[in-house]
Amino acid sequence: MKWKAIVFTLISLLGIFALTTTQAYAADPIPGINIDFGSSSNAAGASNTINIIILITILSIAPAILVLMTSFTRIIIVLGFVRTALGTQQMPPNQVLIGLALFITFFIMAPTLGELNESALQPYLKGEINQNVALEKGSVTMKKFMFQHTRQKDLKLFLDYSKAAPPSGVEDTPLTALVPAYAISELKTAFQMGFMIFIPFLVIDMVIASTLMAMGMMMLPPVMISLPFKILLFILVDGWYLVVRSLLLSYNT
Repeated sequence: MKWKAIVFTLISLLGIFALTTTQAYAADPIPGINIDFGSSSNAAGASNTINIIILITILSIAPAILVLMTSFTRIIIVLGFVRTALGTQQMPPNQVLIGLALFITFFIMAPTLGELNESALQPYLKGEINQNVALEKGSVTMKKFMFQHTRQKDLKLFLDYSKAAPPSGVEDTPLTALVPAYAISELKTAFQMGFMIFIPFLVIDMVIASTLMAMGMMMLPPVMISLPFKILLFILVDGWYLVVRSLLLSYNT
């Protein structure tokens, strides 16, 4: 039968392919990888090893640093509220919103990152200061930015819970209390801005729903009718400009 001939042909081809592959690997074996653990007598080699370990550590916690110690949280939440208020489902896509939030974050954080580079990173790379001093100076720079946008009520919550003494200044504020306090302050600010963004779109939804009910079109979803009107309003007022402008001005206070 035809199907038996087809199966026999496929099995024969697979056997030939397996035999050919085995012979090829036997003639050209896969190279091995050796890892050597031991001490290094070269001081430069040891220093480079430590730098690589520090770099890998920083890269592993980079997402947490980006989300909790910069302006990224507020920006991405506000942009998400804009999309939800418009009701455009996945437009703009997540990749676009995250990319825009990242570049706005870099723009807002540019002065802070520049100060961190001059005071901590460059002196450390030149060998003028050690790792402890570089981390201390870098943390102070980030503390100044976070402290400026952290509510004292939120900071006091974590300081009281840890039973820590009230700090005398920004430098004495522990990061373990400042980072979560800054995060919840950013969440509150972002939700306040999101609420203000929702109001005009909610009014449009209510007007459209009332109009359809008055006309007896109760089976027609109001969202289908209000969506183009919300998009039109957003375009007429230049919504993206206003939203980004509000985000930038919120970090100038």
